[in-house]
Amino acid sequence: MPVNTMVAMKRPTDPDVLLLHGAADPTRLAILRELATSPEVCACDFTSCCDVSQPTVSHHLKVLRESGWVDSERRGTWVYYRLRPEAVTRFREVASDLDRGSGRRAGAAPARTLPVIQPVS
Repeated sequence: MPVNTMVAMKRPTDPDVLLLHGAADPTRLAILRELATSPEVCACDFTSCCDVSQPTVSHHLKVLRESGWVDSERRGTWVYYRLRPEAVTRFREVASDLDRGSGRRAGAAPARTLPVIQPVS
């Protein structure tokens, strides 16, 4: 039987999934590491840390913005990015929740007790 390859993939809507997906790329992780060492970074400065072209950097910054990791501010022709502290906090909470859940008995439903952050639209 033929497989319909035109079936749209379901996009994740869980903010935690979006947050984790945002960090799950070597270039995006390099951008996050760069932002962690500075209060803000101009978009033009990421090409040197990531060894990719400016359009590729722009794509990854868009993903990071949509997943809630970064805020941006336009100043003239330049755009400056900064890490959202609440995203870092949420990332720690998700990891901590996974660690605490490792002792949970098999088959038990995971408790969702942590608040979620909403990605920036």
